[in-house]
Formats: sequence, structure tokens, C-alpha cells
Amino acid sequence: MAFRTLRSLDCRAKRVFVRVDFNVPLSVEGGVADDTRIVASLPTLRYLLEKGARLIVASHLGRPNGKRDPRQSLKPVRERLERCLRKPVAFAESIVGPEAVRAAKALQDGDVLLLENLRFDPREEQNDPGFSHELATLATQYVNDAFGAAHRAHASTAGITAYVPECAAGFLLERELSALGKLLRDPERPFVAILGGAKISGKIDVLRNLLPRVDRLIVGGGMMFTFLRAKGLETGKSLVEEDRIDMAREILAMPEAKRLLVPADCRVAADISGADSGRVVPTDKIPPGLSGVDLGERSVEAIRAALEEAKTVFWNGPMGVFEVPAYAEGTLETAKAVAQATSRGAFTVVGGGESLAAIHQAGLEHQISHLSTGGGASLEFLEGRVLPGVAALEATTKAAS
Repeated sequence: MAFRTLRSLDCRAKRVFVRVDFNVPLSVEGGVADDTRIVASLPTLRYLLEKGARLIVASHLGRPNGKRDPRQSLKPVRERLERCLRKPVAFAESIVGPEAVRAAKALQDGDVLLLENLRFDPREEQNDPGFSHELATLATQYVNDAFGAAHRAHASTAGITAYVPECAAGFLLERELSALGKLLRDPERPFVAILGGAKISGKIDVLRNLLPRVDRLIVGGGMMFTFLRAKGLETGKSLVEEDRIDMAREILAMPEAKRLLVPADCRVAADISGADSGRVVPTDKIPPGLSGVDLGERSVEAIRAALEEAKTVFWNGPMGVFEVPAYAEGTLETAKAVAQATSRGAFTVVGGGESLAAIHQAGLEHQISHLSTGGGASLEFLEGRVLPGVAALEATTKAAS
């Protein structure tokens, strides 16, 4: 990797700006509903604190569109972070400016300051040079550990690196790039990829890039019905992206299309509410008035069979309407199959919110080689795109050498 890593920094008594990804779901009551991303940042934060650094921690939360929204404040995150670190965390209402500078300069060795939601300032998403420079005045070192935001060219992920003397990648970012890079560089074979989710549109480039690289690519979730239509089959009331059928045909026409596995059966129901538990039918015989909501038993068995000998596995996206318990079985069984592949010695990577939720729901989080915290970032990386947050770190390393 062509960038500095955390262990190369001499951070004792230095103010370190740490960009993390604390874009976590909040409960109706306003607390943190899932602290997975906070926990993922702890190795980097604890390492810096043990070295005597003074931390300015920054993140975005949600999409406030450049305006202050108390419902998307990081205050609940500060409370959870205090519990995780077992130490006080100061909070700065001002992201930049005199108050933020005073708060940063007041830090002592081992202190932590959390800034308010970066996206409360419209200049963050604009990658505004002035805002980047103001953020940089808070610290003398910069660490990017926000893999989930590395695909965004924002002020705190890209622009800031031009104004901070020393920049490095945190442990999480380094681990993510190492795990995902292994999938693209030299995966042990057989290599099986499983892609699900509602829409093919968000994963068309991943499909194109992965299909020539894998030994088997399995599609599931709502996107499978666009492929079925591309094959000329009827799909009833199932979700189909009409404007992506031609793209699906292009995928099916690729020389490597023989590696593509489209489910042979699925569960269909009158609607997706869960009121109708549905029934399983072959995918070439979906009734006109029903919607596909989950995989059928044959399709789940095909996934198990494909993973039987796999040495590398990547999974992103649910296999059905996972949020409805009646239609979650295909996704949960896929989670179990991936975990079983790990136990047989395969290197397994799981990404995407609902895929990770299935892993956690099944209690399998310790039976997967790598759980990726960045849904969009991991997909863009696997598309072969340059991630701006990573490119910015690499540019600073080249400039310093």
C-alpha cells in the first residue's frame, strides 16, 4: 500500500485529527442503535491514546444537507464513545473556527475531543479548500480510519491532507484495503462471490468487474428478477428494474456468463408485508399476481454446494426481503453457509448493512474472516475505482518522499 500507516507516526503530545466513520443508526429515543462502526474504530483510537496523542475525532452522520439538524447530532455518539473508551470525551458544537481551535488546543496528552457532525457545514461535501484548511488548523497530524467514507472526495477525507504535515491510514482502513485487495489481486481458488440486494443498478459495475475474476458468481435478492426478465421469463409482481434489463442481458452475454448462477426457485407472496408467508415455486413459473420475496430451498442448497469447496468468498446484499422475518430465511441460511466456508479454511469477506445484520442476527460475527464496514466504498473498490480518501493519502506519501 503506497501510504503511511499508523505505526509510522510519532504522535506523543501531538494533536491528531482522526477521521472515523460514526455514521451509525440512531434509535427512536435518540440513542445509538448499533455501535458496530464505533467499535471498529477503537483499535486505532486506543493505539493513539496509548501513545499519548491528543485526539480530535470527526465524522459525518446521515444527510443533513449542510444544515444543523439536532436529530443528526453526534451527541449520542459521544456518550457511546465515552463508554467504549472508558474515559471522558469532550464535545465541540463548532466544527471549525475560534471555539473549535480553543477546544483542540486545550487538549492534554490522552484527551479526546469529538467534533459535531461534519455535514452540518455544506463545505464538507463540496470538498471546499477553505474548510479543509480550517479543519487542518486543529491538528498537526491526520489519520483516516473512515473506510466507509473513503469513496467520497470530501474536505475531511481528501482535501484536508494537503494542509496537514503528516498523514496516515488507521488500522481499520488498512485492514479493509488489505482484505478487499486480496479479493482482486490473488484470491485463492475457487473464488465465489454472492451479490444480493434490491437493485442491479448499484452493482452492475461490480458484476462486470468480478465476473471475469471469480469461479462462480451468485445473484439473489430483488436484482435476480431483472436477470430473470433478461432471460425472457415472467416475474409476476416482483421488483424489476425495467431500465436495467438490457444491462442484465449484456452481463448474460459475457463470455464468463457460464459462471453466473441465477436462483432456480424462490418464495412468492401476495405482497412484501409478511402477512402472507408465501410458497416456493420455480423461477420459470412465477405466478402473475405474486412477488418474489426470498430464495427457495433449491437455491439455498445451490449456494451451499457452490461454497463447499470455496477458498475465497465475498458476500454483499440480502437474498430476499430480509427485514421481514417471514422472508429472512434465505439470507440467514446464506450467512450460515459463508460461516461454514470459513470453518473449512476459506477466506471470507462480508459487506453491506443487511448482510452484516444477518451475520450478527445469526451470531456468526466471529466466524467470518473480515466484516467490511463500508458498503458503498467496498463496492466501488471492487468495481476497480480509485477511492479519493485513499488516493489523497497516497499523494501525501509521494510528496514527502
